[in-house]
Amino acid sequence: MEDSPISRLPEDTLHQIFYSLSLREIMICRSVCKLFNQTLTSSSFMHLISTRSHLNLLGLRPPHHHHNHHSRHVSLHSCIHVYDPDQNQWLRFSLDFLPFRSPHPVASSLGLVYLWADSPDSSKSLIVCNPLTRQYRVLPQLGSAWSRHGSVLVDSRNRVMVLTELAALYFSFSQKTQQWLKFSSNLPSKPRSPIVISNSIFALCDVGSPWRKRREWGDIFDIMKRPRLIPGNGNKILMIGGLKSSYSFNQSCLTILILRLDLETMEWEEATRMPEAMHRWFQDSKFKVFGGGSRVCFSGKKVGRLALWDCCKWRWIDGVPGNGDELFRGFTYEARLTAVP
Repeated sequence: MEDSPISRLPEDTLHQIFYSLSLREIMICRSVCKLFNQTLTSSSFMHLISTRSHLNLLGLRPPHHHHNHHSRHVSLHSCIHVYDPDQNQWLRFSLDFLPFRSPHPVASSLGLVYLWADSPDSSKSLIVCNPLTRQYRVLPQLGSAWSRHGSVLVDSRNRVMVLTELAALYFSFSQKTQQWLKFSSNLPSKPRSPIVISNSIFALCDVGSPWRKRREWGDIFDIMKRPRLIPGNGNKILMIGGLKSSYSFNQSCLTILILRLDLETMEWEEATRMPEAMHRWFQDSKFKVFGGGSRVCFSGKKVGRLALWDCCKWRWIDGVPGNGDELFRGFTYEARLTAVP
């Protein structure tokens, strides 16, 4: 590319050429060659396109066996794999700008990605970065136990919480002390699929059998097998789980059900259920759920692809990174050029 005529063009001319592209096309062009990557990540070009609208993507978290040092798993960790539902296309954002080993993305909010990584002294650090602008910031040091047992939650104001059964850590960039604040959570069990809605945290906790529940919700928890929570649109929560065929302990599931809870009325409604032909792939398979709003993604062990509920339509996602048989979790990612760590 160095001998190509385009390499002799002035920088301003290159900027004007690439300015006509969409943000999605700019992200793809970054991986074409070193010249394009340098041009499209320069501070002057980033300022030029800073008003572009964000992309609504789905990011993948590495599988649970991420401590395996096989080369295939290492390659999966040098970048963030994201799926663009609008274009039915996989994208990859490099994390080679981070001076840390084994970055492990766990959450995202307003264009910023939060991830655990190994510091030079082998301790775990929680890092916030913008993969598009290649900027990052290291949050105050935490013990490695928090990375193993804590769930990282981030709200719409980029306030961070690491939640466990016994305690919760809170951090805000607006704090003067720039230190973690510790609170007692004292939950009855380990919180499952915790989410943030507005200024509140919601999680599922097992308190024995039967589940402790609001009386007016009737048998909502009785009909769901291993329910999970996902933030819906606005002031709503989605609960996803298997629809039990009976009340026996090892009962099979008829389908996968998505329920919607309106936090204003505290009433449930059925949003959708997985089509029978698609559910056959998950019927005897352990699966994970991630997403938000009106998009819910399903990853099943040895299914080979992802299932997606997208704005009331069901479809398959092919081309999953790796061999496609692994169990992925993930998060929604609004790719923004204006987000600053």
